[in-house]
Amino acid sequence: MNAATGPDSGSSLAQTLATRGWARFPADAASEGWAGAALDVARDVVQDPEMQATWLQCEGTWFVGVDALPNTAAGAVGGVPLDGAAVSALGPLPPLHSAQVSVTYPGYPKPRAGETEAAYGYRLRRDAAHVDGLLPCGPERRRMIREPHAFILGIALTEATADASPLVVWEGSPAIMREALARALAPHARDSWADVDVTAAYQAARKTCFAQCTRRPVPLAPGEAVIVHRLALHGIAPWEATATAAPEGRMTAYFRPLMPGGVSDWLNATHPCWG
Repeated sequence: MNAATGPDSGSSLAQTLATRGWARFPADAASEGWAGAALDVARDVVQDPEMQATWLQCEGTWFVGVDALPNTAAGAVGGVPLDGAAVSALGPLPPLHSAQVSVTYPGYPKPRAGETEAAYGYRLRRDAAHVDGLLPCGPERRRMIREPHAFILGIALTEATADASPLVVWEGSPAIMREALARALAPHARDSWADVDVTAAYQAARKTCFAQCTRRPVPLAPGEAVIVHRLALHGIAPWEATATAAPEGRMTAYFRPLMPGGVSDWLNATHPCWG
């Protein structure tokens, strides 16, 4: 593997994630087998009327699909185990939630129901860039770290061209986010960090990332995987006019297991793959 894809060892993976924010892994027989099994199941999930009523957003151009894939806690789906180079690089996985099945279609993004003009503009011009786990809380939707994930593991399920709404990551953003959030949390007791309003620090850090970091599209072929650092600023690019994809759209399964040590470890852990 090289700098364009994934690193060669656990220690270099940690360095790659901490400095660049993402690592891509080529498809192999194990990951392709899992992706094929997941696609077979995901087709039915995406067509389910109840699932569509909940998750088909942005005027039919994005199936959000949170916790929509009926996999086991080990990640197996349709009897096929979750395996491959990215899974091996992460080492023993914690118990997994049902994976997100994220699907974009031609025309993405259209405005999401209830989305303000400013929010839609941010989705359109800035790929709805965000750090996972910082949830909008309360009537004023202040950002708090309520879902401290260990990492993001994405596995592509369908063929799509590179301009068909790929994942995008701002390279170098984890260090900027960590520094900004650490300053915001420092005056507070660690056991209260999940309840600290970090909105101002988060928004300022995003602006710094936009100004200083390279925006990197990360397209994936079926069975290819990407690991994204939990503090990386990332989003979904618009579907370009020249883009094409499989009939199912650009479909990716995402795992985001929670950090066992909560917000403190989310910010400070030095696990060789998660730190």
